[in-house]
Amino acid sequence: MSEILVTGATGNVGRHVVSQLLATGTAVRALARDPESAGLPAGAAVVGGDLSRPDTLEGALTGSDTVFLIWPFLTTDGAPAVLEAMARHVRRVVYLSSSGVNEDAERQTDPINQLHADMEHLIEKSGLEWTVLRSDTIASNARGWAEQIRTTRIVRGPDIAATAVIHERDVAAVAVHALTDDGHTGAQHVLTGPQVLSRAQQVRTIGEAIGRPTRFEKVPLEVARAQMLADGRPLALVEALLGSAATRPESHVITTRVEEITGTPARTFRSWAEEHADDFR
Repeated sequence: MSEILVTGATGNVGRHVVSQLLATGTAVRALARDPESAGLPAGAAVVGGDLSRPDTLEGALTGSDTVFLIWPFLTTDGAPAVLEAMARHVRRVVYLSSSGVNEDAERQTDPINQLHADMEHLIEKSGLEWTVLRSDTIASNARGWAEQIRTTRIVRGPDIAATAVIHERDVAAVAVHALTDDGHTGAQHVLTGPQVLSRAQQVRTIGEAIGRPTRFEKVPLEVARAQMLADGRPLALVEALLGSAATRPESHVITTRVEEITGTPARTFRSWAEEHADDFR
């Protein structure tokens, strides 16, 4: 088998995709802007490249057959050129999307789901074989609360619709099967955890994992916007996140796709919180 190229390899999901692919004996290339500081397992061939500069991808793509694609931007502006570069070298792409995408809707409910829907459309038109992993909220997003929990035990922020939070290891496990097994071409796998949880429930679960009382305190969107901008987050990102908080509908969808594909039930958010308890102490 040709080497599989993993983008987003230094991120929360990508790191697990790299390590789990290596555990299967698969040859892995890991894309990183700065290979020297990537800190990835020794078995991975870390190659330099930047999705914002398609001309830097040729070397990483040459000799690869399949790509795991995480799109880290808020628009699809550079995506056609990246997909054209991929189509010159590889046969297949597995894309990490969002479970909030409604393929029957003319427009999605919020900017982030719209981005993923637009990316899916571009991938489908690219001529590449494709698989889409529509993931629910990934548990590692909760790390963004770590400082607040460590210092005040209170997470203040905009509320968002409850969601079936999924462990990043489970997303990676499904990705590995989609990258290495036959039968996933053209599939849109909706991936969720086993339980729908509100932000308040997630924060409380983290508190139980660290043995300290914690709570979530909802703040108005304008207050959250001012704080996020003061923290140095880019305006476009702030608006996208708050757009999701304001408009994303509640969903009680829970799928068994993780277990169907991997043979192991999806992990609970409680297991994630216990695994990462030291991040919040």
